[in-house]
Amino acid sequence: MNPHSTRLGQVRGWNLFCLPIVTLLALLVGPETLFALESGASAGKQPVWAAIPFALLLLGIGVFPLAIPHLWHRDSLKFWFALALSLPVALTTPWQGTSHALFEYLAFMALIGSLFVVAGNIHLEGTWRGTPLANTALLGLGAVLANLLGTTGASMLLIRVLLGTNRGRRHLVHLVLFFIFIVSNTAGLLTPLGDPPLFLGFLHGVPFIWTLGLAPQWLLVNALLLALFWALDCFIFAEKPGPLAPTHRSQFRPTLFVQGSHNLLFLLGIVGAVLLKGSMGEGLVATLLSAGLMVLMAWFSLRTTSKILRQLNGFSWAPVLEVAILFAGLFVTMGPAIALLEENSQHLGINKPWQFFWLTGALSSFLDNAPTYVAFASLAMGSSGLTNAGDFGELTTYQGGALLKAISCGAVFLGAMTYIGNGPNFMVKSIAEASGVRMPGFFGYMLWSCGLLLPILAVCCWVFFI
Repeated sequence: MNPHSTRLGQVRGWNLFCLPIVTLLALLVGPETLFALESGASAGKQPVWAAIPFALLLLGIGVFPLAIPHLWHRDSLKFWFALALSLPVALTTPWQGTSHALFEYLAFMALIGSLFVVAGNIHLEGTWRGTPLANTALLGLGAVLANLLGTTGASMLLIRVLLGTNRGRRHLVHLVLFFIFIVSNTAGLLTPLGDPPLFLGFLHGVPFIWTLGLAPQWLLVNALLLALFWALDCFIFAEKPGPLAPTHRSQFRPTLFVQGSHNLLFLLGIVGAVLLKGSMGEGLVATLLSAGLMVLMAWFSLRTTSKILRQLNGFSWAPVLEVAILFAGLFVTMGPAIALLEENSQHLGINKPWQFFWLTGALSSFLDNAPTYVAFASLAMGSSGLTNAGDFGELTTYQGGALLKAISCGAVFLGAMTYIGNGPNFMVKSIAEASGVRMPGFFGYMLWSCGLLLPILAVCCWVFFI
């Protein structure tokens, strides 16, 4: 096959990926919204053009990794792209709004970066054989750890264990796919540490322990995924093994070797810093103190852990650097877009939990789920008539928190629908391919996620949000 024609087909295929973005833009700039903006322009309402940089930045993050993968790989391109879109917003936004966004960005990056560093200094290695029961137990462990280490930290910690204990099996693709579904996405629903959208909610006034109330949704989705994985792995495991598959039991007693275990203390320190931020509330002092403690935990982790462990884990600063660059632009540009959503929420007709679940999830599948969460939480604030803009804590009590629960589940769960829905997805794919696993392409992955994951999420929506 001609590689040029394949790439051209991928680029043209992005017409499908752009559909959710175009839909959102149509909602924002539809006739009713434009009329409302024109009639309220003299009252100082947010102009419609102010949301364009945010929409373009999200569009670029979704399109460029596949449309121009070689160019997008350069951090310099990401930097100038984010700067070009965020600078006009920063220059035309009151300093109070820009400074508030930067404080949130500082807290966000302190958490993401510190968890990434500390988890990267813990090396796990298992000596057991990867049977269906052992693999299911490992994914179940990842479902718990994701709420303590974050989906990124848990993914980087466990993916090599899963691949290593299943080395020699003929079929490995389903192992990695379900790992992405569960550990990299659906598992991180119970704490603000689990997934970036929930931490942004915490920064916007959602109590730290509120997400524990999502345990029924978490349990239903992850239990069904684990059961489905176990059944599929049993069927595949029963097939005739490949020529390189092990034909005898391991000579070693099944053991999990943990190196760098002292870093667990630093993880507790990060959790403590988050709780400190919650107890002190918003403000510069609280943000700087909490972020400073997180950075200090990461620094201690680097200083007290051998470089060899990071090499064994394939540790690289590239993923967190990419997040730092792009989210700097997102935090600056999302402010006007969120204000526009709040001001015009009454014209969009989105007010039911199931609508928020699927719309938040649709955009989270193709864009980053963190800013999508903030956008739809702001939309829910406006459509519910809640006046304290930016304080999502009010949504936790409105209608029993139904709208915010739907938004949280949509952002976290449906981030697993594509490789670009959540940060760890592509990272896990790359590690698996480096280990010799032939992973499906973008569309191939979507066939798996639509066939296996989407029906389970439909059940979740039917049980909890309709």
